[in-house]
Order: sequence, then C-alpha cells, then structure tokens
Amino acid sequence: MPAAPLLDVKGLSIAFGGLKAVQNFGLSLYRGALHGLIGPNGAGKTTVFNLLTGVYATQAGNMALGGRSLLGLPPHRIAEAGLSRTFQNIRLFRDLTVLDNVRLGCHVRGRHSLLPTLLRSAGYLAQERAITERCEELLQIFGLHERAHEAAGSLPYGDQRRLEIARALATEPKIILLDEPAAGMNPQEKLSLADTIRDIRRRFSLTILLIEHDMGLVMKICEAITVLDYGQIIAEGPPDHVQSHPKVIEAYLGAPAELPAGAVV
Repeated sequence: MPAAPLLDVKGLSIAFGGLKAVQNFGLSLYRGALHGLIGPNGAGKTTVFNLLTGVYATQAGNMALGGRSLLGLPPHRIAEAGLSRTFQNIRLFRDLTVLDNVRLGCHVRGRHSLLPTLLRSAGYLAQERAITERCEELLQIFGLHERAHEAAGSLPYGDQRRLEIARALATEPKIILLDEPAAGMNPQEKLSLADTIRDIRRRFSLTILLIEHDMGLVMKICEAITVLDYGQIIAEGPPDHVQSHPKVIEAYLGAPAELPAGAVV
C-alpha cells in the first residue's frame, strides 16, 4: 500500500473582495520531499503559505498534516502540529539577541506552567538549560554561534536569513515552508544557501516547501515544482518538465518561447 502524504492539501481557495487570490490549490507532500512553489509576482504563492500556516482562514478546501486536519487552527497550533515557516520579508525581533530569537522558536515545544516559572523550579531550570543547548546547537550549524549575544538586527542580511531559518527549525517542524530565502543574497550566498537547505533536510529529516524567484536555485535543488499563475496551478512535475511547459513559459515571458537556462524569474 503506498505511503500517505505527510501534507495533503485539496481545493484551498480564498478571495479578497472580487479578487480570487488562490483557487482550488492542491498539493501532496511526502516525507522527505523538497518541493518548489513558483510563479510570477502576484501569482498567489505567499497567500498559499498564509493559508497553510493559519494566517488566513481558507474559504474552501481541506488541509491535513499527518492525517490531522489543520482547518481552523491558529498559527501557533499549526506550528505545534509540525508546520513552520520563514517570511518573504525578514521578521526577526531585531532588538533581541540572536540566541533569544531562536529561543522563542524553541518555546513552541516548552511545557512551562505559571507556578514553576514563577518559582524557578528545578524542572523549569532544566527545561531552560535544554532549550539553550538546543538553540546553541542550531546556531553552530548555521555559523552564528559566535554572534549569539549580538542583537539580531546587527547581523548582515544573509545571516539574518539564516537566523530566521534557525528559528523556524527550533520549533522542531515536520515540514518547513521557506518563503524566498535567497531574496537579497549575492551569488555566493545563494550557493551556500542551497547547501544549507540540502543539509538541514538530511540532518533534521525535514520535508521542505520552497517559494523562490531564482529559477536557477529552484531547478538545482527541488525534485518537483508546482507553478501558480493568477492563483491557479498551471503546471506541476519534475523541474525539466515544468521548465519547458508552454503555460509556464507564457506566464513568465508573455509568449511561448524557451525559458533561458538559469533565468531569474
């Protein structure tokens, strides 16, 4: 019997007034997948992420993680269920330290109650030590350990992107949604990011859904791709199939023509 998808999404739809932002979106993500979600600006990609993570309430459709419905759950409950994300525009707590930003992610799994926290009980202190050790391990993986006690806002742009991924990993997700992680990076940083994405998938047994405008990066690391245009899926499949699909070429270039290899779209 074939394995069930880890994330099973069927018919997700939302409209804002008369604008149908996402229509009948479906996706089956299996454990360990590295899947790309691409499309022109305004195609609805980030709206899909907002639906999956509870930022927006879907107006139609279903979504389940490991067989458990996510419909109607608030974002923190969806994170607890095992679905975490980064953002297109970096959303770090800039005045908090690098370490404290990651600690906030770890506290999704914390089990503090009010009285032990106020009394600083042995159990509370043990859990805090474990959280700090976990955060320091993540910062080491991302090469940020030496800057743990600096303000997050003082980091270079590429390091802020890595810190946001580290914070998402601190929630111990089953699936991580990366929203344009290469935005604003130079070519060398993008190469490093590709290695990092592969490494965290292996190291943490992650399933990854990636929004990205750099077609070269998407084609390099993703095993399958879904393409949106005007809120609808126009193509899906392996990178080679998607890259040569007439509807994809038309969506990006406005006319049926071959998409240049390595193009940034």
